[in-house]
Amino acid sequence: MRLTPSAHLDTFTRDGLPPFEQWPELLLDAPEADGAADPRAAAPPGRLNCGAELLDRTAALFGPDRPAFRSAAGEVWSYGRLLALVDAFAHALTGPLGVVPGNRVLLRGPTSPLLAACWLAVMKAGAVAVTVLPQHRAGELATLCGAARVSHALCDARSLDALRAAGVPGLRITPYGGGGPEDLLALAAASPGPYRAVDTAADDVALIAFTSGTTGRPKGCMHFHRDVLAIADTFSRHVLRPEPDDVFAGSPPLGFTFGLGGLVVFPLRAGASSLLLEEAHPRQLLEAVTRDRVSVLFTAPTAYRAMLDELAARPGAYDIGSLRRCVSAGENLPAATWHAWHERTGLRIVNGIGATELLHIFLSAADDAVRPGATGLPVPGWQARIVDGAGAVLPDGVPGLLAVRGPVGCRYLSDPRQRDYVRGGWNLTGDTYVRDPDGYFRYVSRADDMIISAGYNVPGPEVEDVLLAHPDVAEAAVVGRADERRGQVVTAYVVLRPGAAPGEAAADALRAFVRERLVPYKTPRAVVFLEALPRTPTGKLQRFRLRELE
Repeated sequence: MRLTPSAHLDTFTRDGLPPFEQWPELLLDAPEADGAADPRAAAPPGRLNCGAELLDRTAALFGPDRPAFRSAAGEVWSYGRLLALVDAFAHALTGPLGVVPGNRVLLRGPTSPLLAACWLAVMKAGAVAVTVLPQHRAGELATLCGAARVSHALCDARSLDALRAAGVPGLRITPYGGGGPEDLLALAAASPGPYRAVDTAADDVALIAFTSGTTGRPKGCMHFHRDVLAIADTFSRHVLRPEPDDVFAGSPPLGFTFGLGGLVVFPLRAGASSLLLEEAHPRQLLEAVTRDRVSVLFTAPTAYRAMLDELAARPGAYDIGSLRRCVSAGENLPAATWHAWHERTGLRIVNGIGATELLHIFLSAADDAVRPGATGLPVPGWQARIVDGAGAVLPDGVPGLLAVRGPVGCRYLSDPRQRDYVRGGWNLTGDTYVRDPDGYFRYVSRADDMIISAGYNVPGPEVEDVLLAHPDVAEAAVVGRADERRGQVVTAYVVLRPGAAPGEAAADALRAFVRERLVPYKTPRAVVFLEALPRTPTGKLQRFRLRELE
């Protein structure tokens, strides 16, 4: 395998790619489409800039006056307006801000058209986007910036405090949306006009998306420019099948690849528009569908269950007749939730499983192919099988590890865990699945100790490390407790030091302690005090014993 000549002057990401022998096998031939062929879905050329492809080429194909982004305030950005602003941002990045191709640029802020425009500008400038959540705390931001060697940051003016508190050496932070001469919008006002996108290679790194393993140490997943288009030309084109008049919306933030794909990449690739909501709780999603006539919705099973409750509690308050596609991912979709949603709305939820390592959804099904209780089939362009711990293929009906391969594959940034995720050319997602005789894949459980709560991945050991820093805590273990609404809830088992009193006040204090140091969704919902944690004779923690307590 050989890489094409890079446009990156800063070669950090290419230097951090795993050795070729540790890469998964890539399936780069675009799947045949149903009906007329789309030339954009062909195998990517050697030179490719996904920002220009998603924006410049789509604006040329569908016209500059079509809506591209919408806000909850009723603001509508046309493709022409978006293109002009993205080009102005790209000029500011490569001019006064000094960004060169290959530099890592952190993007932080609530989901909004401005944040999406920043991401597109980073793509066109040939830099590497590092997307994070606005809820990330200072310590977490410092870790991510250090791992990716981030040199620049574009940050919503309302989200600056934690980023500044992170104290990242040499990081140049540029706010946007706050006014003042150093604001990105002010710098962009001096734009000389259209920006010619950097001639990046199709296999130049476009973004680093971070995920956490069971150790809690972040893993940087590097994705190429061609990868960004591949998820649109596989899952979106063949399963979702968007139309130019669709209005997309959803709850996942752009800091997650689920949100980046579903709310930016897919609609722009289709010439559609996206409603970008800063707050997207279930009630707000229903209000948005009613107000903005949303037709494609992305969220987690937890939100669908909450929306059902809201619809029942306020009959006639919402008009969701515009919906034609509902996508669920982030956690397993129970058959009961699927049936309840279908009975209430007449819509068949498109279930799917994706991974940060693989950028987006690779198993799914829609319309008549949907089977409640099953995730689905391999998305066109992808392959999947069930294997044992040695990589041998297991017979249908036998639970094992889910192994997949396709046009996108895991490439961790300078991380020895690459060898664990990629084995024999296949990506092992860490999920236990069963393949039915007719080819459908059914989820069984996570193969590791990751807690999946309301679509968020919570590594228990990371929360344990924070709890153990509290002066009253002697021992701590964090596992997932089964929960009908959230799939799992984060549950902490704590042994207190002598003199510390258990009780609700102590539990509240521990929750506050975690909330100050980690993203809020990692905070334990339940805190159970024990006299001792179950351990083996050699001292190893027996997590399964804690799960049995439930």
